[in-house]
Amino acid sequence: MDPTTDNAGNTGDPGTARASLEALRAEIAKAVVGQDPAVTGLVVALLCRGHVLLEGVPGVAKTLLVRALASALELDTKRVQFTPDLMPSDVTGSLVYDTRSAEFSFQPGPVFTNLLLADEINRTPPKTQSSLLEAMEERQVTVDGTPRPLPDPFLVAATQNPVEYEGTYPLPEAQLDRFLLKLTIPLPSRQDEINILTRHAEGFNPRDLHAAGVRPVAGPADLEAARAAVAKTTVSPEITAYVVDICRATRESPSLTLGVSPRGATALLATARAWAWLTGRDYVIPDDVKALALPTLRHRVQLRPEAEMEGVTADSVINAILTHVPVPR
Repeated sequence: MDPTTDNAGNTGDPGTARASLEALRAEIAKAVVGQDPAVTGLVVALLCRGHVLLEGVPGVAKTLLVRALASALELDTKRVQFTPDLMPSDVTGSLVYDTRSAEFSFQPGPVFTNLLLADEINRTPPKTQSSLLEAMEERQVTVDGTPRPLPDPFLVAATQNPVEYEGTYPLPEAQLDRFLLKLTIPLPSRQDEINILTRHAEGFNPRDLHAAGVRPVAGPADLEAARAAVAKTTVSPEITAYVVDICRATRESPSLTLGVSPRGATALLATARAWAWLTGRDYVIPDDVKALALPTLRHRVQLRPEAEMEGVTADSVINAILTHVPVPR
């Protein structure tokens, strides 16, 4: 097979790559109903080499969404159920003694994959949560002093339940900041829920995506071509200043004790560039920044207790800032 062509038959041309990534929505919709924004967010994260925190109540297809994305992109995926007794080595891997050779050999953990689904990440203690930090930031795992690179692409999609806090370990701000996006997975609309039940009545099996008709429509070559094209997307000085003004406004908000860091500003610029390219432009406009501001920034701010008691949310604060910060012309 031509090395510039992946198994899905795509050549890695930027125009073809955009069309293939746009086709993901239709392909994933064969398994997951009504979650287009989450699909787009995951694609943006892949283009930016970032990671995603998926928040939603149980049963809204968070796991199915990641599995369907992996199938449509022809990527390897693994799932780890985070529990209170999970050890760091259960995620990263460990050295195992081989009695035949009388030597220690490295046994890779589930983190050595393309798409890692970290299910209910807030149910495991901080020591195990932090085992993902090096993998997410450095894209490698160090065991016994030896760094071991992770495959590319590599994305962590971590899930958490927003309503059940008993027996959980909330992610600290430093770890939340490592996630490029925080996507909220809503309950489906009435019609979407009817469609879901109709599919199940007709024999849909969420454990068999092949039978559901999910096929690879893009691959690693498309992602590489898309990333190269995103890197060439033009950002004017006015847009850069607009991103900075939005992030600085969060640090001055009376409703927040913690505003967006420079890392968050860099993340917002990156996601806006990816979104601009996905929508068919080679330059960023203010609407691109606005479109990605909530998922990129909502987990990077911290509300004051008194504001939280008054019903203020991170999303409402960011929306208010977007309303008041002057938009470049």
